[in-house]
Amino acid sequence: MTTMRGFGGRATLAGVSLLALGAAAPAMAQPAGPTASAATQVAEVIVTAQKREERLLDVGLAVSSLGAETLRTQRVATTTDLASQVPNVDVKENIPGAQAIVTVRGVGLNDFSSTNNSTVGVYIDDVFLASFAEMDFNFYDLGRIEVLKGPQGTLYGRNSTAGAINVISAAPSLAGNSGMISATAGNFGRYEGEAWANFAASDQLAFRVSGKAIKQDEGYWFARPLGRDIGRQDILLGRAQLLWQPSAATTVKLKIEGEKDRSEIGSGKFFGTIPAVAGASCPNFANPAVCVDSHGFTDTNPDPFSVTTKHEAPYRVSQTNATLHVDQDVGFAKLSSVTGWINFKRSFYTDADAAPTTDAEFNQNDKVRQFTQELRLAGGSADKATWLVGAYYSWDRVETLAPGFLHDIFNTNVQITSDQKTESKALFGQVDWTLTPQLKLVTGLRYTDEDRSYVGGTTDLNPFGLSFLCFAVGACALGAPGPHVLSFQDASIHDQNWSWRVGLNYKPADDTLVYATVAKGTKSGGFFNGITTNSFALAPYEPEELTDYEVGVKTQLADRTIQLEASAFWYDYKDLQTQTFTNVGAVSLIKLSNVGKATVKGIDAQATWLPARGLTLTAGLGLLDTELGSFRTAGPTGPIVVPKGNKLPNAPDVSFNGQARYAWPLMGDWTAAVQAGAHYSSKVFKEALNTSYLSAGSYWLVDARASVASTNGWELAVWGKNLGDEHYVTQATDDGLGMGYRVFNAPRTYGVSVTKRFD
Repeated sequence: MTTMRGFGGRATLAGVSLLALGAAAPAMAQPAGPTASAATQVAEVIVTAQKREERLLDVGLAVSSLGAETLRTQRVATTTDLASQVPNVDVKENIPGAQAIVTVRGVGLNDFSSTNNSTVGVYIDDVFLASFAEMDFNFYDLGRIEVLKGPQGTLYGRNSTAGAINVISAAPSLAGNSGMISATAGNFGRYEGEAWANFAASDQLAFRVSGKAIKQDEGYWFARPLGRDIGRQDILLGRAQLLWQPSAATTVKLKIEGEKDRSEIGSGKFFGTIPAVAGASCPNFANPAVCVDSHGFTDTNPDPFSVTTKHEAPYRVSQTNATLHVDQDVGFAKLSSVTGWINFKRSFYTDADAAPTTDAEFNQNDKVRQFTQELRLAGGSADKATWLVGAYYSWDRVETLAPGFLHDIFNTNVQITSDQKTESKALFGQVDWTLTPQLKLVTGLRYTDEDRSYVGGTTDLNPFGLSFLCFAVGACALGAPGPHVLSFQDASIHDQNWSWRVGLNYKPADDTLVYATVAKGTKSGGFFNGITTNSFALAPYEPEELTDYEVGVKTQLADRTIQLEASAFWYDYKDLQTQTFTNVGAVSLIKLSNVGKATVKGIDAQATWLPARGLTLTAGLGLLDTELGSFRTAGPTGPIVVPKGNKLPNAPDVSFNGQARYAWPLMGDWTAAVQAGAHYSSKVFKEALNTSYLSAGSYWLVDARASVASTNGWELAVWGKNLGDEHYVTQATDDGLGMGYRVFNAPRTYGVSVTKRFD
């Protein structure tokens, strides 16, 4: 894959050229007018981004919709796969194989606390996921995924600054019985089985059951001290849904689903930060032998998946959730009720020093319980105004217990605990006023009242009677009997805020929309959850606010063989929540705090072109210019001020995704299809300090798939992801004590899938 790096500039220009070509392509596409076949027209996409069914071309928001077939053929299996499909979306994993963090347009969660919630609101069938711990899940049997960009306060259950991701399950159907069964085998001993079945019991009652099993017998990482691979997977997923329509006015949908995950995570690749040779600059990835940790250890093996952790890495998830969705036509409007309940448990063991010593290892245990209730009333008429008003209530409790093992560097163990409860109430509404047949004014408003309480902290257990940790941070005398409380917080915060949206939608033609919008969103304040050695590090952080100024256009050209979507935006970002550091005695540790100001400017662009029957070309381009204001953090001898000008974490200046797919008839009832896609990201920093070695360089990923399918429902496909076996950094950390680690993306994977559909 290294040979492609030299073509990075050309390929990015090619992406820009493809978008420009779409705008000037009528002469090159199918002839305009009625002679063009519907088979060579871009399919109409229906979304529910504004809580009602609308054509994507009529929605005055930046929305990307991935349909069921796209999700299947592109193997979009987890949130980490969204970056290769949607421009200006970045996804990193805090730990190898888990803790996915989604960033949209440079706005994302730079944290790992289970007590925190994402800046990108993630909704599963209209139910908001309250804890970052819940973000690792697998996709299966979906209707579509919608990615909304920019603050989404006026229509969504919990306010968010970055955007919203709506994961929408395939729903039961009254149309008849149908089903699907699929089996996949791939490298690394990976096997997948997936199936769904729809049963129409009557013209009023239908059921849909679906499930997926994942088994991977070989992990991506090889732990040399253990003498075996780690990162194996063993996952079971199941969902049962009921649809009841007793009358034309009433629809009831009930969903119950569960997950049992008994897998492993991987390990970061260790690097040392202490010079072992006079004059060495550390870390040194080209010559790691010259940089060691405080024990004199280093890892000179260049393979990013050959790691030096000595501990097995179990990852366990047990989850049950239920959703009840009721729609009732009350004559003048439609009343909708969405009730959600989730019971989630997770545990995993992470080696934060990534070395054969036991310097910073933690056994994280999370328990999340949440209840949500949303009521919406929608009505109006297209010739005057359409409106929606709603009320939202949620309650969640997040409990964590994380024993920490710091034997070799501090001669002690610690215990980290937290118990957080959140109650959120909101009233919201939006009205789309029809000013003329072509012009609409969009107004939206939301009031949120939220209470959050937190009890937790870190205790030095001092099991060996001589802890150097509490002594180093000034919490005890050397040799004092323990345990010792290092930090503790018992506090509550109360947030009240307003969010709003004002916009104009202008339609000069049925297939063209020009829009301008100004929207403000807020993410609530909260509490950090991690190892802390001073109660100051547990002080609550403030809410963040983002105001989005945006203009955009959506259009279809050349008799609907071309579809273009583009938007330009400017974010005024205040009090953004991010990780900085605080000095405590001889130790500097992470503190989640606020940076007073930041700005984000950028462009989103997407294009679809059908130049000939069976051929589909798609491309997406994201451009970002981000800047953090000045902020305070820990320095070698005390607090320092980082000047204005750093880039936001996980915000690449350029991202690109593109794909070509061609399908053609074979003999008899068989058809064939081939597709290839590419994704590019420019260099990105992983934290607000913009430390050069805690960054990821630019990279290209290439995927491909080929298939044959028959009209009786059979399909055979071969596929490959990251075909060039490109290695890039998804996360990097430095603990400030002589060691750090880098997390890399998944290596090349490939396999074969057999699918049978039943109608």
